[in-house]
Formats: sequence, C-alpha cells, structure tokens
Amino acid sequence: MSVSVFPIKAFNDNYIWCLQNKTHCSVVDPGDAEPVLAYCQDNQLTLSAIIITHHHWDHTGGIDALLAAFPNIPVYGPQNKNIQQITVRLSQGDDIELAKLGVSFSVLEVPGHTLDHIAYYGDIGLFCGDTLFSAGCGRLFEGTPQQMFTSLGKLTALPADTAVFCTHEYTMANITFAETVEPNNQALIDYKHWANKQREKNAPSLPSTMQRELDVNPFLRCNSPDLVKNVSHNVGVTLTSEQSVFASLRSWKDNF
Repeated sequence: MSVSVFPIKAFNDNYIWCLQNKTHCSVVDPGDAEPVLAYCQDNQLTLSAIIITHHHWDHTGGIDALLAAFPNIPVYGPQNKNIQQITVRLSQGDDIELAKLGVSFSVLEVPGHTLDHIAYYGDIGLFCGDTLFSAGCGRLFEGTPQQMFTSLGKLTALPADTAVFCTHEYTMANITFAETVEPNNQALIDYKHWANKQREKNAPSLPSTMQRELDVNPFLRCNSPDLVKNVSHNVGVTLTSEQSVFASLRSWKDNF
C-alpha cells in the first residue's frame, strides 16, 4: 500500500508532516492538534502513531489532545523524560516500524538545536525537525557548534536523493543569508528563483533533497573557497578548519 506525505500547516510557518495511506496516518512533531484532527476528519484517516524529534512546544503541544482523540497509540521520541507522553524512547541506531503504514525508520541522534534532538531516516525520506532547514540549520539553543557540525555530518552522509522534510518554512529567509555568504553560487541563485515561485503561489518549498542542500546550504558548504573567504573576512580572521567556519557562520546568522 503506497504511503504519501502531506504538510499540515500550523502556526506561522510550521509543517506537521502527515504520513498516510488510504485509512491510517502518523504525524511528525504535532505542535497543534487542531489542524491534525481536522485533516484526519476531512480525509477519514485514523491516527496510528505520533513521532517527536525534540521537546520544543511547537513540536509537542498537540500530543495530549491527539491522544485524547486517538487513545493508546504509540508516541515515539527522544530520551527526554520531560516529554512525558512518549511511550517509545529512542536512541542512535534504534529502528521503528509504523505497522499500519508499512514504513520503517532508523534513528539518528542529532544534538545541536537541542540536546535531545533526534531525526528519523527511512525509504520515504529524512524527518529532521529543526536540525537541518532548506538553505539553513537550526539555532543552537542548547548544543555547541561542534555538536551541530557533527550532527549535520550524519545527515549529509545519507544518500544524495534523500527527501528532506524540515519542520519550518524558513527557506526564503535562509536563502537571503546564504546569498550574503556565497553570492556567486549559481545553484543557490537558481534555487531562489524556484523557491520564490513556490512561495508566491503559497506552495511549500519543502521537501528538499540532500543533494540540493549540499549545493545551496551554506552550513553544509564550509569547504567552499568563496564561502570560507567571505566568512573569514566577516570575522577578520583566516579560518582554517571547517568546524571554525561553521561556528563563525552560525554566529553570523544569529546576528543577521
């Protein structure tokens, strides 16, 4: 039975990714229950699992209301006891199977944005929460630049054709920053044109692909000579390692 992925919009710029077949669905990071419940009702779908990447409220706030409507379904998530609703706590290398959908994922620990952040990778794609965005990466609320650099390295090691399902529609703002640090990147210029047309018709810029991100995302391009030169110029020091470029780039973005 084929499975599709639909972006349920929430708040200003969140996507609650809904994996579905004709009868059942699972949702990733439901910060708000209301649009999920409406989507399930409109499409006659039974929610069979909830998947969580990290503890922030805009990724977890809808769990209780969804469990009230669909009792006793599994809630997959990180090893963070503060997310009390999680029934299956996951670590690096664990696997889960969404039986009603016939879909399985392996778990990657990707600290940086938060310390508890995990991502889910399977044939259908990568669900990476707030670790990787299109043309950007998550702000470091709890982790270190080195942790985020390492986490992003785990994601870029995935196959180039991997679909990348991020949780926020940040693409145009991220492109504006990416253009500043790598203005001569033709792939980025082309992507901006495409993404702008998507957003003009209120269509998502997501999912991306890992290859596209390797081509346009400055945080994955810390070995690009132009980018290294521009980041070094911005901080007034010649940066010699990809990790130092990444840390300086993240700091630049924080204050952009």
